[in-house]
Amino acid sequence: MGNEGAQTVELDQTRIGRLSRMDALQAQAMSIESRRRRSIKLQRIEAALKRIDKDEFGYCLQCGEEIALKRLDFDPTSFLCIYCANKATK
Repeated sequence: MGNEGAQTVELDQTRIGRLSRMDALQAQAMSIESRRRRSIKLQRIEAALKRIDKDEFGYCLQCGEEIALKRLDFDPTSFLCIYCANKATK
């Protein structure tokens, strides 16, 4: 067997530094994306509150029809009915 198991492992500091930098860049990108998503969600909430103030909440901004209650229960910030939302994604 020999001393193979007891040998000291030498670390390549360049690789470790590169991995640490990559981890830091990934964490930074995730943080930026998280902030972007929170900002969008906040904008959608503020827009929904404005629609409530104008008595326009629950109506599709595209066609004017009522948005299904199930859709609003799932996401109260929805501003399109399911039909118009599906059309918009195509």
